[in-house]
Amino acid sequence: MRTTVGIIGAGPAGLLLARLLQNAGIAAVVLESRDREYVERRQRAGILEQGTVDVLRAAGVGARLDREGLTHDGIELRFDRRRHRVDLPALTGGRSVTVYAQTEVCKDLIAARLTDGAPLLFGAEALAVEGAGTERPRVRYRHQRRESVLECDYVVGCDGFWGVARAAMPPALTRTYERTYPFAWLGILADVAPSHDELVYAHSDRGFALLSMRSPSVTRAYLQVPEGTDAGDWTHGQIWDELDRRLEVDDPAWRLARGPVTATSVTPMRSYVHEPMRHGRLFLAGDAAHIVPPTGAKGLNLAVGDVVTFARALTTYTRTGETALLDGYSAACLRRVWQAERFSYAMTTLLHRAPDATPFDDRIQLAGLDRVTTSRAAETDLAEAYTGFPF
Repeated sequence: MRTTVGIIGAGPAGLLLARLLQNAGIAAVVLESRDREYVERRQRAGILEQGTVDVLRAAGVGARLDREGLTHDGIELRFDRRRHRVDLPALTGGRSVTVYAQTEVCKDLIAARLTDGAPLLFGAEALAVEGAGTERPRVRYRHQRRESVLECDYVVGCDGFWGVARAAMPPALTRTYERTYPFAWLGILADVAPSHDELVYAHSDRGFALLSMRSPSVTRAYLQVPEGTDAGDWTHGQIWDELDRRLEVDDPAWRLARGPVTATSVTPMRSYVHEPMRHGRLFLAGDAAHIVPPTGAKGLNLAVGDVVTFARALTTYTRTGETALLDGYSAACLRRVWQAERFSYAMTTLLHRAPDATPFDDRIQLAGLDRVTTSRAAETDLAEAYTGFPF
């Protein structure tokens, strides 16, 4: 099989890239090792930056997002039994964020691609990327128990940290930067209406908590727990009790609504960047190139920035023959990536309590939170980063 762009991975990055290329008249084939049901059910990110929402609308896949997505004009910070709302549009010239789960983004993009009859192969396991430094790279893959080859002009690896695309980058040209955090997130989905109409980020001497949502009737919440925690170590009652303690404020009118927990999970916390994000005609996007702790809600949005950058570069080359944007792909993406890494690290260290934290460390965190909530300049910096850096 032959195509212009071979895309490995049918997560939001790979699927959106295929859509953008299709809209530009550029042929692409998407290979996904899992089946459709798995892709449409795996729980991941749920916060879309303003830029991501705009891209999905412009790509023609924003109708259900506009009907069902929950636009949020603020977030709430809780610390020292206080609460402070960050007004995002007021601080950013009108930008906001939208709660719309990654699963729903994938469903919309899959439905659009299949409706158009464009190539999307589920159960197609990429085995290797070969000839990345040549003008004819290829992807060896296994589909329906048969090994095949996808001949390409370009390969884009949207297959995550453990995928074959990143492994095909020459080690001699590679630099990696990484930080592992000594805590994780214990997350729940619960069939109960959210206790607050916007996300709540809470700092406490017991650790971090996040109160979020998936819909008007489904709560998503997280607790900071030690690295290596097993979700089975916590009963549902213990989770709700701990959320209550960490979200406590001096406001007798506020109550945490409890309901049946339908799912639990543990998310490890790490920061990772792979440089460069391009070798020859192999390009990395999303988790194949970078990972952020989820505190800043940047993972999915960074992946969107990557594929928008690639699609724009290839479209420009196809129409004009100009290669500058393709040549500058890695540098352009990494500028945005490092800003997102900086913000995610800052939010993580500001809100989470380290296992070896001292009273001095605790007071520094409280001083940082006080600064954000009393200085318009500091609050604006947070709001601008939270709603998204330009693609």
